[in-house]
Amino acid sequence: MSAAAPVAGRRRWDRDRVENVVFGVARWVTIVVLTLVSIFPFYYMVLLSFRLIQDVQLSPASIAPTGLDPSAYGEVLKSVADGGQGFVRFIGISAVVSVATVVVTLAVSIPGAYAVTRLRFAGRRQVDALFLAVYLFPAIVLAIPLYVVLSRLGLRGSLVALVLVYVAQTVPVTLYMLRGYFATIPVSLEEAAQLDGCGRLGVIWRVSLPLSRPALAATALYVFMIAWNEYLFALLFLVERRDRWTVSLGLSQLAGTIEIPTTVLMAGSVLLTAPIVALFFAGERLLVEGLTGGAEKG
Repeated sequence: MSAAAPVAGRRRWDRDRVENVVFGVARWVTIVVLTLVSIFPFYYMVLLSFRLIQDVQLSPASIAPTGLDPSAYGEVLKSVADGGQGFVRFIGISAVVSVATVVVTLAVSIPGAYAVTRLRFAGRRQVDALFLAVYLFPAIVLAIPLYVVLSRLGLRGSLVALVLVYVAQTVPVTLYMLRGYFATIPVSLEEAAQLDGCGRLGVIWRVSLPLSRPALAATALYVFMIAWNEYLFALLFLVERRDRWTVSLGLSQLAGTIEIPTTVLMAGSVLLTAPIVALFFAGERLLVEGLTGGAEKG
């Protein structure tokens, strides 16, 4: 009995069990570290936005939530006429531009992705490859030609022109995302709908779109984030029209002067970031399902 006990103990702690224990602990340590690294910058930004500027100047590295004051948000949200920064207007304009970009992009991308997936025509593969070829060119290369063209058309300073630029930016990648998801929908379902009398548009509306809700949600959220956070083209086309600035331009105004307290700048940053974070968590399940749904066909 005494000789068998050590052998049984050694078997219980064999290589496989040791690896499982080590990797199990390492996994949770990695998750905790990455979570803290991801959350801490946002926490510190929110904390600074609620601290008094005197406390920030005395102890900028403090992370204790003491002496909180929401007055920075009041200054950011008040209109310029009332001595504030006018972020309510900026947020409203960004929301309108972002939603319009999502609607137009989906309206263009859904039939385009369906055509590339289901229809057979000459040059289909080449057209499919050209969608992503647009992203070989950095945005700054396209900025000058777009600025010249829109200026000659008299559209500089127009929110409609900005939406069209955003749509041109986002359509290639949304076509690619939706194409992968449409390819996973069984063709037999669409053929059955056609036998019941549905035309091509009816098949898209009654069969493809309901089955593609996760992909549509993921694509819409992706496009919304791009339009909400975009800065270069907004600066290029709207810099002379402060009444049409987006929230990213308003935040750059706060960051570009030493007269604005750090707390006000952080409050503006929170207002820029919070809607995206809220949308991401609200649609997290659909986002993950939509981004991975087209990874495999079947």
